[in-house]
Amino acid sequence: MLEDHTGGEGLIILFVHGFPELWYSWRHHMLSLSSLGYHTVIPDLRGYDGTDAPPSVATYTVFHIVSDLMALLDALHLDRVLLAGHDWGAVIAWYFLLASTR
Repeated sequence: MLEDHTGGEGLIILFVHGFPELWYSWRHHMLSLSSLGYHTVIPDLRGYDGTDAPPSVATYTVFHIVSDLMALLDALHLDRVLLAGHDWGAVIAWYFLLASTR
């Protein structure tokens, strides 16, 4: 599941949820920030909700999830985003920033 909400031409914010949450955890933030003109992108992480759930536990490392997020941004043609993470999503956000040149 991907919740992509455009409120205007403002900056794009990528939200990364924690465990055991879904994109829905960010719904109030999405509505509030969208009303201020921000564009919010909130994916469900690998294995959550209706997303692909690879059978091997080894494919759920932070590196795999960061790769998923980078691929998502590439697919959406987004070069620059603000990043917000909560709980496990904060750890993923740190690794994303370390690995990214965006």
